Amino acid sequence: MRVGIDLGGTKIAAVALDGDGTELARRRRPTPRGYDATLDALAETVNALDPAGTGGIGISLPGVVDAAAGRVRAVNLPWLDGRSLVADATRRIGRPVRIANDANCFTLSEATDGAAAGGGPVVFGVILGTGVGGGIVVDGRILPGANGLAGEWGHAPLPWREEADGPPVPCGCGRIGCLETMLCGAGLSRLHRHLTGETLDPPEIAARALVGDAAAAGTLARHADALARALAPVLNLLDPDMIVIGGGLSALPGLCETVTRRWGAWTLAADPRTRMAVARHGAESGMRGAARLWPD
Repeated sequence: MRVGIDLGGTKIAAVALDGDGTELARRRRPTPRGYDATLDALAETVNALDPAGTGGIGISLPGVVDAAAGRVRAVNLPWLDGRSLVADATRRIGRPVRIANDANCFTLSEATDGAAAGGGPVVFGVILGTGVGGGIVVDGRILPGANGLAGEWGHAPLPWREEADGPPVPCGCGRIGCLETMLCGAGLSRLHRHLTGETLDPPEIAARALVGDAAAAGTLARHADALARALAPVLNLLDPDMIVIGGGLSALPGLCETVTRRWGAWTLAADPRTRMAVARHGAESGMRGAARLWPD
C-alpha cells in the first residue's frame, strides 16, 4: 500500500493505492491554518487510510521542495514556508515521509499510469490553472534539480512576445512578464479583454468559441499560440517524448491540436515528434503522484 496526500491551500485530499495503482480508500478535509494543526491533520489522515502502518507516505504541495536543505517554500501555505516539513511530518506521523512539488507529482502520476504511460522515457508535465507549473519525469522518476526548481517554466518570460498579447503584468513571484501571467486563467481573461473589450472568465470564452463566436475563438487561438511559443524552448532544451497537460485550462477546446500544429514554427525540429495529451487522472494526479513517490 502507498498513501498519497495532496496538501493544498484549502483542502487535504488523500488516497491509498495498492501495488497496481488501484484505489483502496480516500479521504478529504479542509486544510487547517497553522503549522502544528497541519501536521496533526496529516497524521490523522494517514491513520484513517492506513491504520496498520504498512505503506509509504507521500505528500504533494504547491511550492518549492528543497530536498538538500530539507525545507519547503509554499506561497499558498505560508505557515509551512521555510519549515523542515519532511522531518517534522515524519516525527508526527511516525513513519517515513517523502514530499514533492505538486506539478512534479502530477507528472509522475501521468507518466506512471496516466495519459503519458508508455509514451517514452521523458515526460514534461504542464499545469494550466490559477497558476502555471511544470514537472519533469525521466525513466519513471522525478527530476527535481539541484535547487528543487526543475520544470518551473511558469516564471520564465514569454518568448517572442507579441504586442497583441497585451502589456506585461506583475507576477506573484515579484517579477514582470512571466509566462504564467499570460497563460493562466486570469491571463486568458485579460487577453480576451485586451483583444475584445469584453470581460469573460475562461469557461465563458470556451463556451462561446464552441458555438461559433469568432472573437472568443480568436482569443483561444492567440492563447494557444502563446502556449506553443512558451513550450518551444522546453522542446529545444528537454526534447520530451510527451507533454501532458492538466489544470482547468486543459479543457479548452482544441488546445492540444492547435499547440502541436503551431510549435514547429518556434522549435529546431520543424515537425516535432513530441506528443501532447490531456491528463487522464485530472485533479487526482497530485495525490496519486504523491503515492508514487515510493516506487515499486
